[in-house]
Amino acid sequence: MDSNLTNTPLFDAHTAAGAKMVPFAGYAMPIQYSGGIRAEHFAVRSAAGLFDVSHMGEFTVRGPQAQDLVQYLTVNDVSKVAVGQAQYSALCNEDGRILDDLLVYRCADRFILVVNAGNRVKDWHWVTGHATRFDVEISDDSDDIALIALQGPASQAILTSLTDVDLDAVGYYRFAEGAVAGAHGIVSRTGYTGEDGFELYLPAAAAPSAWQVLTQAGEPHGLSPAGLGSRDSLRLEMGYALYGNDLDEEHTALESGLGWIVKLDAGDFIGRDALAAEKARGVSRRLTGIRCTQRGFPRPGYPIVHDGEAVGTVTSGVASPSLGEGVALGYLPVELARPGTDIGILIRGRTIAARTQRPPFYTKGSIRR
Repeated sequence: MDSNLTNTPLFDAHTAAGAKMVPFAGYAMPIQYSGGIRAEHFAVRSAAGLFDVSHMGEFTVRGPQAQDLVQYLTVNDVSKVAVGQAQYSALCNEDGRILDDLLVYRCADRFILVVNAGNRVKDWHWVTGHATRFDVEISDDSDDIALIALQGPASQAILTSLTDVDLDAVGYYRFAEGAVAGAHGIVSRTGYTGEDGFELYLPAAAAPSAWQVLTQAGEPHGLSPAGLGSRDSLRLEMGYALYGNDLDEEHTALESGLGWIVKLDAGDFIGRDALAAEKARGVSRRLTGIRCTQRGFPRPGYPIVHDGEAVGTVTSGVASPSLGEGVALGYLPVELARPGTDIGILIRGRTIAARTQRPPFYTKGSIRR
């Protein structure tokens, strides 16, 4: 393993459990454990999985103009977010192209911006660079916070006895502060698997003990530790985009299918004028869900074809464990992006029949909305 990689606070727990570690966004992360990716995938769908997400970045924004700054930086309407609520949003540049997608948490005394690990340095410079004309205080607390995701239909049953938070009162994309496995943290009903579950923000020093306690409490319920491999297959079955694969600075928020979070009537924000103009004229391409109608494994980089011509490229793809079919995301000309359009994916010199579909591909998840 590259000695230049950063370890999360749970590195020793992963290696002790026999995880296969790989480089990811500058961190040494588990891609799978001894049971394999498929077993982890189905554990999350049927019971529960435990993910280390401590590589994510957390920026805290305080001060009289904290809301004004977050509103200016992000494309969604922060003014609509209540205390105890999280909001999915994006940072865009002046051209409306995506710098990162993120979660915005509104606490009584601060905002927390949860950003992708690979973009942490870039995002920090972007946020602090634009904060100079606002009366705010900003801190990068990423190294002090561990993030553990407990995902799956058994998640609440596992967590109930380990926290003083009333989990029944924590709705989807809501959170509460309280004790978790003996440490003070945030319990958030969020995740990226399509299943009910929680993301637990804890002090880094408390993470190894919390991981052990959660693992022991989850054993009778069928909980499995889970790595990047199953995270990818789970999120792709839902059609959830991943920054660096499906979202990037080459595509705008509207092209990337994030028009539902772009609130042009929420006041000024970075990229608003460009996105308003693009909405008025219409996008020429769009991130699209694709489902193979022939057996095949669509991988990132594979050409998407129509009438014998290359029309796009797979940005993310997987042989779906739950569906037994290949599912993918990719950018297509808007006229081909309509659901139900027959296309093909070129896999090792052979065109595999496929059809566009509006995600999610998997529709039996346990999310409580």
